[in-house]
Amino acid sequence: MSLSFFFRAIRTEVSKVSVGQHVHSLHTSCQLLAADKALLMKLRKSTGYTFTNCKKALEKFDNDIKQAESWLHEQAQKEGWSKANKLEGRKAKEGLIGLFVGDKAAVMVEVNCETDFVARNEKFHQLVKDVAFATLAHNQNKIKSQTGYMKSLLTGDELSKLSVAEGASLADHVALTIGRLGENMAVKRAVTVGVPAEWHIGSYVHGGVAGQTDVLMGRYGALVVFQGGKEGAQEVLGRKLGQHIVGEAPLSLGNMDDLPCGESETRLLPQTFLPDPSRTVAQFLRGQEARVLDFVRFQCGETASEGAE
Repeated sequence: MSLSFFFRAIRTEVSKVSVGQHVHSLHTSCQLLAADKALLMKLRKSTGYTFTNCKKALEKFDNDIKQAESWLHEQAQKEGWSKANKLEGRKAKEGLIGLFVGDKAAVMVEVNCETDFVARNEKFHQLVKDVAFATLAHNQNKIKSQTGYMKSLLTGDELSKLSVAEGASLADHVALTIGRLGENMAVKRAVTVGVPAEWHIGSYVHGGVAGQTDVLMGRYGALVVFQGGKEGAQEVLGRKLGQHIVGEAPLSLGNMDDLPCGESETRLLPQTFLPDPSRTVAQFLRGQEARVLDFVRFQCGETASEGAE
């Protein structure tokens, strides 16, 4: 064997080893990149924060997703409060009414923002849901302990102190959403009602948000508490009464025997019934063998004096 042939053989083997190592290194690198990308996607999906921030968090904590998520929430909370303080004082007249009816209990809330654009955002919808369920949870013991009718009204300051997931306050949660969406927001008010077994709760939301099933949302909402009604027809009855209350905006209940005082009538029972203008609300209720006991109407953006309690 010639010396030149021997060296060519050695160079070939070295080249094979080098290429093999390079391919193996490339394959391992691709696997790591794929794993990092999957982790990044998972963190992005679970938190909703930007890819840049998620990548920064994973790098900071050596791909420990729990620490990264916790850190992201802390940073977002700080940024949210900072932005909330800067935006405080800007008018928030838009937003949504959120309404949830459970088993013999219901809650209705108003959450405000600056624009209709943000009111259509899913993160804002989630905030409305969180406010509704936090309010209901706050009143759960009161509902259970009451044997009769229970009605609880909470203002924005009272609502801000309520707890949501992991012990955070609603005020923290609002600040976080402000930081994410960049508009001033406010939790304005909430009402919770609880009724005994033989009573019923009717509800109606107008200008509803499509796709919402558990907490209904819209620009207007009404809860109506009533007794009686024909068996199996109470749900429809409650919806018709709620629709009338939203449309005609009564300010008080009135009596079943009250006579209408004209177009400016603000008592519910003597008003012309919206779904059937040939009768008053009282006349409609007699036909249904039902009696309204209370109602609440919320209109998004109205002043406190305009809302019926």
